[in-house]
Amino acid sequence: MTQYLTEPVPGVEGAGGPDRPEWWRDAVIYQVYPRSFADSNGDGEGDLEGVRTRLPYLRELGVDAVWLSPFYVSPQADGGYDVADYRAVDPMFGTLLDADAVIRDAHALGLRVIVDVVPNHCSDQHDWFRRALREGPGSPLRERFHFRPGRGTDGGEPPNDWESVFGGPAWTRTTNPDGTPGEWYLHLFAPEQPDFNWDSPAVRDEFRSVLRFWLDMGVDGFRIDVAHGLVKAAGLPDLGHREQLKLLGNQALPFFDQDGVHEIYRSWREILDEYPGPRIGVAEAWTPSAERTAFYLRADELHQAFNFHYLGTGWDAGALRATIDESLDAMRTVGAPSTWVLSNHDVVRHATRLSDGDPGRGLRRARAATLLMLALPGSAYVYQGEELGLPEVTDLPDEVRQDPSFFRDNGQDGLRDGCRVPIPWSGTEPPYGFGPVGGPAWLPQPASWADLSVEAQSGDPDSTLELYRSALALRRDHAALGAGDRVEWLDAPEGVLVFRRSSRRPGSEPYRSDLVCTVNTTDAPVRLPSPGRILLSSDASVDAADEVELPADCTVWWAVV
Repeated sequence: MTQYLTEPVPGVEGAGGPDRPEWWRDAVIYQVYPRSFADSNGDGEGDLEGVRTRLPYLRELGVDAVWLSPFYVSPQADGGYDVADYRAVDPMFGTLLDADAVIRDAHALGLRVIVDVVPNHCSDQHDWFRRALREGPGSPLRERFHFRPGRGTDGGEPPNDWESVFGGPAWTRTTNPDGTPGEWYLHLFAPEQPDFNWDSPAVRDEFRSVLRFWLDMGVDGFRIDVAHGLVKAAGLPDLGHREQLKLLGNQALPFFDQDGVHEIYRSWREILDEYPGPRIGVAEAWTPSAERTAFYLRADELHQAFNFHYLGTGWDAGALRATIDESLDAMRTVGAPSTWVLSNHDVVRHATRLSDGDPGRGLRRARAATLLMLALPGSAYVYQGEELGLPEVTDLPDEVRQDPSFFRDNGQDGLRDGCRVPIPWSGTEPPYGFGPVGGPAWLPQPASWADLSVEAQSGDPDSTLELYRSALALRRDHAALGAGDRVEWLDAPEGVLVFRRSSRRPGSEPYRSDLVCTVNTTDAPVRLPSPGRILLSSDASVDAADEVELPADCTVWWAVV
């Protein structure tokens, strides 16, 4: 396999070539959930060869980088986020040669490749954990996890009151090699996902080695799963509160967002900086505030962090403006770009989330929200299928669901499978080009998706796919889009956002004007003075005049001098 120790990505403008040393600051990054993207061999499961064959589509779409969710060896207890071997590809996805081919072909197309790394926990089938169980109490391998004796006279109660994100206690009791009840181990997620103990030097050394393995393979960075969870408070103190998931992202917790994580990421940054590129680290960090998120992005730590505060903001002009300002202000203090995201593999697709029960309204708002997101300064993330306007699949039969929290009490809603249904490419019958005609799909696809396929939408100027293609092309070429760290808010009626972006970024000459973005979040048309010449609208009915009627749930980009 080729090792890309010094080989740069070809110099495709906007795709992070050698002329874009800080490509990640305004990159549009497309998340691929490999199991649901494209199936090359007809087994009903997406795979790396399927990803490779669809890379030209992503280049044509206009994204700058591809983020691959986990494809490592895994029992799939949590959709691949339970890793048994961090240096091997699960046979359901292919081989290391297939991973090498994806990286090689992506780079040839001018696309960067970011892969998931899952450092908070592993699979219970990981060799370290299996040996720790087999060897019993006192095994040095148990120091790499959080094994503790239980409370109570017979040790029958969990060591503390922590709850799993997926519901139930965050502890599971083991059985000793002689068959007697044993110690408990910590798992903040499923019991099949034991948490690593990051106080262990062996754990720290192992992940530094894992990073180098994939950097040597040529990846351009890592999305760090549960980046906020690696370090736990000393002594693992009780939280003293029930329904702990409701506190997530709202206050400091003894198992999340501990200050000790930053030492880890400073050591990882040293490794990333050893490689040409630059190679980047992206934190999935749930924190109480944008200011806390910014701590992960100090100059000697990571490059980006997911903006969950923005993702969780409703379709309301005032709330959106406040979140945008808070995000930009917080990131500016550390010199980092803000990121913007509307959907991913863990949340309800935004075409459904914003719908208030009306699919038509949901699609209008989704299209408008996308143009708002892509007009903001910083980097944007697109989740596979959102460019097709895919809604959440809300009627999956219970027997096909695989989300582990679906089977536990008091955790997440257990409905993440609905955003992971394989996406439609072509044809009028399932699997809609996801795999061979007449073949299976690991989750059933709705009959209505025939009209939402890539094939059905390509060339239709009113389709959501063509809206994304146009928006991403404009973002790549227009000097006022993407880069920067601020917006200029202009006067607007209640329920409407109007802001200006400056074109002072050098390069990208075709559009020399500034850009004004108008967003109507209300359910009624609003009349505004025309800011300039229409570049792109989420609603094709908008007509430029001295005064323009901005339809309900609509975003328009305007070129202004």
